[in-house]
Amino acid sequence: MALARGGGSLVTVRFSTSETPVDRAKSDLLVLPVFEGLRPGPGVRELGSNVLAEFRATGATGKVGESALISAAGAIAASTVLLVGVGHENAITPAVIRDVAMMAARERTSFASIATTLGQLSADRGGVALAEGLLLGAYRLTEYRTNGDRPALEEVVAISRPRTSARLEEELRRGDVSGRATNLARRLVDSPALDLTPAAFADEARRIARRLRLEVKVHSARELERDGFGGIVGVGRGSENSPRLVELSYRGGRGRPVAITGKGITFDSGGLDLKDEDEMTWMKSDMAGAAAALAAIQGAAELELRVNLDVLLPLAENMPGASAIHPGDVIRHRGGHTSEVGDTDAEGRVLLADALAYLCERKPAAILESATLTDGSGLGPEFSAAMGTDPELVSEVVASGHDAGEECWEIPLWDRYRPLIDSPVADVKNVGEHNFDSAMMAGLFLKDFVDGVPWVHLDTGSSAYAEHEGDLWPEGGTGAPTRTFIRFLERRSSGRSSVRTRGSRR
Repeated sequence: MALARGGGSLVTVRFSTSETPVDRAKSDLLVLPVFEGLRPGPGVRELGSNVLAEFRATGATGKVGESALISAAGAIAASTVLLVGVGHENAITPAVIRDVAMMAARERTSFASIATTLGQLSADRGGVALAEGLLLGAYRLTEYRTNGDRPALEEVVAISRPRTSARLEEELRRGDVSGRATNLARRLVDSPALDLTPAAFADEARRIARRLRLEVKVHSARELERDGFGGIVGVGRGSENSPRLVELSYRGGRGRPVAITGKGITFDSGGLDLKDEDEMTWMKSDMAGAAAALAAIQGAAELELRVNLDVLLPLAENMPGASAIHPGDVIRHRGGHTSEVGDTDAEGRVLLADALAYLCERKPAAILESATLTDGSGLGPEFSAAMGTDPELVSEVVASGHDAGEECWEIPLWDRYRPLIDSPVADVKNVGEHNFDSAMMAGLFLKDFVDGVPWVHLDTGSSAYAEHEGDLWPEGGTGAPTRTFIRFLERRSSGRSSVRTRGSRR
C-alpha cells in the first residue's frame, strides 16, 4: 500500500504568523474567538459591534462548540468571518484551543486559507494546539473516493500580538509536526486491511525511515521463527500474510534510548475464537499501537529532539486459517518464557510479549507501549488506561498525555490478581479462567515479560478508534497516543523528565 501524497493525513498546510490587523488579514476565512457571556476575544472589537450582534442572533453565548458564519460584506480583507465560542475567559487552556480549532476545520474544510487569533488565547503552547487542531480537523481519508473530495485547507496565518511572532511561529512548527504525525497514525489505522498487510506496513516504515535517514531493519517470518519470536509467529500463523517485525532507531541525544512499541495486528478476526460481526467490522484498527509508535519516531526526528529512541513494530494478522493457533496451545516467546493460549482473541498481548522481551535485552532507559487490548478498563473514549512497573514513569506519561490533549488514567497492576492467569502447563495464561479478562489482567500478563526495565502500558482500546462520529472526531482512528509519546519525548529532550533509569520499582 502506498499512502497518497497530498491527501488526507499527509496533506501539507503552510503555517505562518503575522502582526497584521485582523481587518487587513487576507484569507478565505477569518476565525475569531468569543468568550462565554458574549465577551469579545482577540480581534473581534476591531470588526465593530455588528458581528457580535449577529453572533447573538443565532442564539450563541460563547460556549465551546458554538459558531456562526458572519458575512464581511467587503468591509475587511477576509472573505468570511467565523466566530467561535471558546468558553470562560479564565478557563482557556491549550486543550480548548485545540478542540475549537478542530471543530472549525472539520466544518469549514472548503476554505483554502484561514487567518485566526486563536493562538493568542494561551501563552503556553497555544500555537501548538492551534496547528494540531486545524490539522486534525482537516484530516480526511480520501484516496478511496472517486469524486475528487479532498481537504482544501492549504494555508494558515496565526495573527499574533506585537513581539510574540517568534514564539508563536515556533509553536506552530511543533504543532505542525505533532499534528501530521497524529494524522499519519490515523491514516494507517483507517486504511483497509486488504491494503495494510504486515508487509505493507513494514514498507511504509521503510519509506519513512529513508526520508528521515533513520536506521531500519525488517525481520521476515522465517527470521522471526529462527530467532525465537514465538508470539509474533504464532499469532500470524493463520494468515496468508506473514508477520513482520520492524526496528527503527533515531539518535539525537546521549545515553540509553527510550523504547516505544505497540500492538500491530493489521486485522483481528479473533482467530479460531472468532469475533462477532459488529466487533469485527472495525478490527482494521487493531494496529493502532504500532501506528502511534511509528508516528512518534517521525515526530521525534522532524523535531530533532535531543533524545535517543528505538521503536519496535510487531506486525501480524490474526486469522482463523488452517495453521492458526488453538485454544490450549503453548507459545514459547523470545527469551524462553512460555504462555498458554486460553483465548485466540487475546492475541495482542501474546504478540507484544515478544516485543517487550526483545527490548528488555537492550536495557533501554524506559519502555513505552500502547495497545488496543481491552475496553481501556471501562474508562470510555476520552481516556487511555495507564499502568506499569515504575510509578514515576507512569506519572510522566500521564502528565504528557494531559499536555497533549490525550488523557490517560492510571490504574494499578495489583499483584493479588496475578494468580488468576496462572497456567497448569505454562508460565502464564493469556486470559483468566472462564475467559475472565480486563485491562489490568492484560497488563499483568505483559508485566511477566518485562525484566527490570521501567515500563508503561497504555490500553487504548477505547481511545484509539472512534466507533461513532462525535463533535470532535469522525468515525475512525484518532491517532492516540501519538501526541502523548511525542510530548513525553519533548519533555525528555528539554530535561524535564522525572524518570529514573536505574530499574523498575515493583
